[in-house]
Amino acid sequence: MDVMSEANRRESAGEDIIHMEVGQPATPAPRAARERVAQAMAEQTLGYTLSLGLPELRERIAAYVRQRYGVGVGAERVIVRRGRSAGFVLAFLAILDHGDGFGLPSPGYPCYRQILKALGFRPHLIETGADGRWMPTAADVEALARSDAAGLLLASPNNPSGTMASGARLKELAEACTRQGLWLISDEIYHGLEYDVAAETALAYSESAIVVNSFSKYFSMTGWRVGWLVVPEALTRTIERLCQNLYIAPPTVSQVAALGAFDGIDELEEIKSRYARSRALLLNELPPAGLPNILPADGAFYLYADISHLTDDSVAFAKAMLRDIGVAATPGVDFDPARGRSYLRLSYAGAEHQMREAAKRIAGWLRTR
Repeated sequence: MDVMSEANRRESAGEDIIHMEVGQPATPAPRAARERVAQAMAEQTLGYTLSLGLPELRERIAAYVRQRYGVGVGAERVIVRRGRSAGFVLAFLAILDHGDGFGLPSPGYPCYRQILKALGFRPHLIETGADGRWMPTAADVEALARSDAAGLLLASPNNPSGTMASGARLKELAEACTRQGLWLISDEIYHGLEYDVAAETALAYSESAIVVNSFSKYFSMTGWRVGWLVVPEALTRTIERLCQNLYIAPPTVSQVAALGAFDGIDELEEIKSRYARSRALLLNELPPAGLPNILPADGAFYLYADISHLTDDSVAFAKAMLRDIGVAATPGVDFDPARGRSYLRLSYAGAEHQMREAAKRIAGWLRTR
């Protein structure tokens, strides 16, 4: 957020800034979503919905899960939320007691650990490595069980690396959590944005898994703040009570947009093809330019670059890159407090022409360092 704030300040002052710091699609919500909202605004009051969401949307999400993964999920297990973040708040509060620990692979999305801490829980960081494609192992789950942690949070594709747990690895992790009596929360927000192999859902391997997803990334609806949970049926009443007390209901207009988004899949697939071209461009241009240590992303729209041969201070490196060439990127320190000073995350969610220009600027800049 600090990088984005400084990038926006410079942009407002007239500088030509390329945004690679935030994982935000450069495209609006699908046309079908916007048209549905326009009609609803003309015809409906758009008052409160039920706390768990519009029944029609819950049914549509359940159908989407069945179509995409071949996993049967009843609509009663689907909970519509105000974005993914609220989903984590609800999941953590539903399954944890004050002071409980929870396993988080590192590097990982920083808000996981901050939400846990804000709610009175304790993040238990699991160090992963590039040699394992930044994914935890069953041995990590077993070590977690020997601690006082209550479960594991897995993101696949991962932020910041874009790497995934293969089907075999996901099955292994889910079965290890079940065997050890640990909760598994699967963050599947980047599902739909894969380039070679489709991501699999934890629901295929665990009846007790909690899945968190959102319309933000694949559906290109970050600012609409609408997401969903799929939870074991035994948790639905607990989470319903939490929803009623914390949020009343998800935003109605955003739920209407989400319903329309399912009719925009062809448009969304075209957007994904642009990400794929930008990914290929950066993976072709950046290694010979001076960033050779980047694992090809399986999904999402991030590259996690090892810059240890260039600096031991990714914060200063990112500031210099923004100052010198107007390219905003995110230092790794938020994603990995222990090793993040040697890494930089680059988002290619922006427009293709901007990604081409960014590669050109970065290559020229690295040649002068």
